[in-house]
Amino acid sequence: MSAKSVINKEIFAPHDEKMLAAVQVKRRTKKKIPFLATGGQGDYMTFICLSVTNKKPAHVSITKVKQFQGSSAFVKRSQWTIDQLRQVNGIDPNKDCPELDLTFDNALDQWVASSAGEKCTFIQILHHTCQRYSLGRKPEFVNCQSKLLGEDQAVDSVIYRCKVFMNRMKKDLVSRHGHLLRQGNSILHSAADSVTSAVQKASQALNERGERLGRAEERTADMMNSAEQFAVTAHKLAMKHKC
Repeated sequence: MSAKSVINKEIFAPHDEKMLAAVQVKRRTKKKIPFLATGGQGDYMTFICLSVTNKKPAHVSITKVKQFQGSSAFVKRSQWTIDQLRQVNGIDPNKDCPELDLTFDNALDQWVASSAGEKCTFIQILHHTCQRYSLGRKPEFVNCQSKLLGEDQAVDSVIYRCKVFMNRMKKDLVSRHGHLLRQGNSILHSAADSVTSAVQKASQALNERGERLGRAEERTADMMNSAEQFAVTAHKLAMKHKC
């Protein structure tokens, strides 16, 4: 079982929460330790985790979780609500990089993620979650690549193109009754293949970026249902003219 799976099981599941994303990080600048502070717990791994409650209304939290050297247990250290998050700084808007800053009402943390890809996935899911769950002022996302902040628009664009295609096919079926018998099957197959291909590309794009967007999944399912209903209607129309 991966570290993230264990964190979800040990830290969040017992409190009826589910972890949406996590990124392993290290501080870019060392924290000042008082001179008399001795006997520390040694090296440790740090994870920044994003979670949401299962019960409604949903509450989203950002939690700092640590695992100290020599221990298999994960420990919750600090936690903020999503409304306490003020700014997410991606450091470089022009290329993938592992650095990121998180600014809260009472804290500023400067991190380096274990990889640029893991950091980008975390920011992408964090942005979507903020847009969906933030009650008041949404946090500011600065120096972040546009591809990390525009996933909703990309999915909406694919769905819109699917709807346009389906409407065009419906008009073609109505206006070309004389050719329906000869071209009915090919039109239906073309419509189904095109809609399925568009939906698959949208789903593939989300999977490659590590997104788990509930709203996108619901819209994808709606599109597949619409495509199926369209195929049934077109088939009935073809049988009607055949008779």
